[in-house]
Amino acid sequence: MNNNEPDFYQNRDLIRGANTFYMKMYGFMACAVGISAVTAFLAANVPAVVSFVANPLVMGILFILQLVLVFRMSSLKAIRTSGRAVLSLVFYSMIEGLFLSGLLYVYTAMDITRAFVSAAVLFVVLAALGMNTRKDLSGIGRHALAALIALIIVSIINLFLHSSMIQYVFSFIGIVIFAALTAYDSQTYKMMYYQHGSEVNVDSLAAVGALNLYLDFLNIFLYLLQIFGIGADND
Repeated sequence: MNNNEPDFYQNRDLIRGANTFYMKMYGFMACAVGISAVTAFLAANVPAVVSFVANPLVMGILFILQLVLVFRMSSLKAIRTSGRAVLSLVFYSMIEGLFLSGLLYVYTAMDITRAFVSAAVLFVVLAALGMNTRKDLSGIGRHALAALIALIIVSIINLFLHSSMIQYVFSFIGIVIFAALTAYDSQTYKMMYYQHGSEVNVDSLAAVGALNLYLDFLNIFLYLLQIFGIGADND
């Protein structure tokens, strides 16, 4: 018997398990996007719900609830427990859908469709790049996170300046940042599975990875929507 045969079967099982993990992670992410879209559509057809969500107090409560869900999902206990992280992802995406419902009153269906399709194509390409590249993307991830902090600061300042030009220019920068984070997160959770897949619940790890990828996609979509919306206003 060939001495390398056990390693061959072990590696084959590892690759099969990794492929199953990828399908779950991206499947959860796609389901989260779908849940948000359906929730936003249903809520937008009930003006009272949109008005209720637009209340600053309600928005604050929902935002805090989202933070709680993220911390619950990211905890070691949640990652090792089946079902908790997946359920938190469902609730998170439903809340986000409530926030997104107001977009249907601000942007045209054409702008939303163009932004969604463009974001989907960009996300798929970058996720595939992150999964398949042999280059270590941790440095790119660190720089993207630092740039994201700067972007958040500028966005807060622009709340007082109300500059459409700043919003337009930094929308492109935001797309670049989250494009980099998409590739980085894809590679990160690939490595996490290979290193810790046997120590955690795979469904929960896939759900946590799906949340990060969901947020990457969502921000790319929102920045593209701003670009298309501002461009349409200038026409």
